[in-house]
Amino acid sequence: MEEKDFFKIKTLTINDYDRMVKLWEDAGLPTRLKGRDSKASIEAQMKARPEFFVGAFAGSQLIGTVIASSDGRKGWINRLAVHPDYRRQGVAKTLVAETERILRGGGVVIFSALIMENNKASIELFKGLGYEELEFVKYFSKKDDDEA
Repeated sequence: MEEKDFFKIKTLTINDYDRMVKLWEDAGLPTRLKGRDSKASIEAQMKARPEFFVGAFAGSQLIGTVIASSDGRKGWINRLAVHPDYRRQGVAKTLVAETERILRGGGVVIFSALIMENNKASIELFKGLGYEELEFVKYFSKKDDDEA
């Protein structure tokens, strides 16, 4: 795992769950704590692919997270969050680079992220990292329940 001047990149564990949720809330990410973001769901996901859960730590403080996923053909960057006090210092770029490295290790060569159109900072981050915005794609979703 990579190390920067003031933060280290580490694999997250279920022991980091409460800090992850707090960080997501501090970063303004919506959470589904009764669904896909529940402790039980995250723990099951971590057991299946522990390397997909990456955190940035300044000392013992969790300052950034990212969760990778992959269908074997395409990799996804999910839950990229950086604490507001640590933004614009390379944390998100490092987390994305680490996620790409992990996914490449599984044979993935296409990387994707879904970003809400009002999240200008994330849009600019991904454009700056060489990601192409696809205007012609429409995203469809179907959920078994609202918390999924």
